[in-house]
Order: sequence, then C-alpha cells, then structure tokens
Amino acid sequence: MKFEGSKHLLEVNNLKTFFYTDDGIVKAVDGLDFYIKKGEVFGLVGESGCGKSVTSLSIMNLIEAPGNIESGEIFFEGQNILSLSEKELTQTRGNHLSMIFQQPLTSLDPVFSIGEQIKEVFDIHKKLPKDEVHKKTIDMLKIVGIPDPDSKINAYPHQMSGGQAQRVMIAMALALEPKLLIADEPTTALDVTIQSQILDLLRGLQNKFDTSIILITHDLGVIAEMADRVAVMYAGKIVEQTGVHQIFSAPLHPYTQGLLASVPVLNQVKDELETIPGNVPNLIDLPPGCRFAPRCKKREEYQLNICTQIEPELFVNRENNRAVRCWLYQDFEGHKAPMKELLK
Repeated sequence: MKFEGSKHLLEVNNLKTFFYTDDGIVKAVDGLDFYIKKGEVFGLVGESGCGKSVTSLSIMNLIEAPGNIESGEIFFEGQNILSLSEKELTQTRGNHLSMIFQQPLTSLDPVFSIGEQIKEVFDIHKKLPKDEVHKKTIDMLKIVGIPDPDSKINAYPHQMSGGQAQRVMIAMALALEPKLLIADEPTTALDVTIQSQILDLLRGLQNKFDTSIILITHDLGVIAEMADRVAVMYAGKIVEQTGVHQIFSAPLHPYTQGLLASVPVLNQVKDELETIPGNVPNLIDLPPGCRFAPRCKKREEYQLNICTQIEPELFVNRENNRAVRCWLYQDFEGHKAPMKELLK
C-alpha cells in the first residue's frame, strides 16, 4: 500500500524485517505500511513481541545480524533511508531523525558524564566551539527540566534517578531539533507521577520544536493522552489504523476490541477483566490465514472458515481514514463480510 504522490514527513511501504535464527526465520515485521504527517503524534501500540521496537530500529536503519531488512521502502522527506550511505545516515539520524531508546539507565554510557554524552551529539553533527557546546548542553538540561543543570552536567548516569535519566535521553534526542522523534516506550519502568511528567515534557517539546513523534508503547492510556493517529500491531503486522478517537470509541478489529476490554476503566466496577484467549503466535511458525484467528471470538461467533485459510489484506477506507485487516469487513470469493457496513 503506497501513498503515491503524498508529501508526508515519513512513509513506510511494505517493510519486512526478519531475524535468522537456528530455529528458523523470525518474521518480526512482515509488510508494514504507514505514514507520519508533520507535527503529529503517531502511536504504535501492541503487546510485547509484536514488532514495535523492530519497526523503530528499521526506520533508523539500525538492524544488526542476525536481523535483516528484507524489503520495503522508508522515505523520510522523500528520500529512501535504506539507500543512504553510512555517512548520509549519520547526518540524517542526528540532524533530522532521532530516537529515545527503552531503559534510559542502560542506554546511557556509565563511564561518561551526562554532559559529555549530550556534548557528543553537538560534536558529531555541528562542530561548534567548546564554549558554545557547553552552553547548548546546559540549555538542553534546563529545557527538559533537570534541576541545577550547571552541577548536574558533571553527574554520571548512576547518580540520576530513572526519571532524570529519561529526561537526559530526551535532551540528547532533541538537542539538534530533529523533525521526527521516535520514542520507544518512553515511560516504561517509571512510576505514574514521573510518567505523567515525561509525557507532559514530550508534548511541550513537540510544540516548541514542531517535531513529529512516533510513540511506541503497549500502554493504551499513553496513546489516549498523546496520539493523534494510532496503528495497532499484532504478530508483525498492522491490524488496524485510524484516528485516536475512533480507536477508542469504535474499534473494528477483534484484537483491538480485546485490548480495550482488558483495560480497567476509572469508576467502572467489573467483577473480572476480560482476557484474550490463547497465546501470541510463534513468529517462526505462523498459523495459516489470519494470524489472530486462533484467538478470535468473532471468528467463532460468525463461523468464518476463511479466517484460518486466507490471510486478509489491510483494507483501507480513505473516506473515513480507517484501515483494518479482518474478514469481518472484507468480501472475498465465496465470502460475504458480515460487518462490512461498519467500515463505511
């Protein structure tokens, strides 16, 4: 599904990233299509192991052996990232495209002060005088809310709290005012209060620098608070994609519905939260047909044999900005979609 003639900031077309192991080929990302508009927050949500982080590393072209980007295109401002030289990649990653990695305390180098690590970003990409780099580093620490930045610039990662370390990672990622920021689980392992502060910080910095954000998370609450549009991933594929309000008010895919039903809601008392039966499929040995079919209650309810025989395409309705990968909404030879009207 290409977005022909569009002028989006980022376009991902039919991206496939596989890992070659002794047990077989892990199809971690298996045919992704999505785009990012300038100035928006795009949420990528799904369970652990669905391919979210591999997607982000693929966009940065940071996949290492035994992994490999098998096919697809990743256009950033019209230029295919996958065709760039290492030198061009380095310039693009720092100046225009940046990423906040999971687990900030393990992502920061323990033997260098946080000031040295932020300064390195300027040294690699800007070649500025030392006094100007020092000033810009102090300024970035101030912007992300690090207290007493003149002193903290000399602190080491082990001397920082989890929340402070995450702020340092954000400072490094935004130091060169990138056009696109990938935030991979930016609030993981932080308590609720610190999570809220980090999200407020990201929102404020997005407005300040006019930066687009890909927000990768398994937390639907974070998506509801931050995202403009959202894609739901399952077993290496996008199964639903739409505006954030639509995903919560009228989810289409049974997997999305199951995720939302399993989340506790404030002021709603339930004897028992709903669960999705079964387990996530093995990406080396995927089931035939729809990858969610073995766990799908709707398949059983409507007695849809096609679900275990033929894999559905991501059906896009551009009129209402909705996309869903499910036989409930798509006709096929010998198959009449029982809920097709809901996609109109």
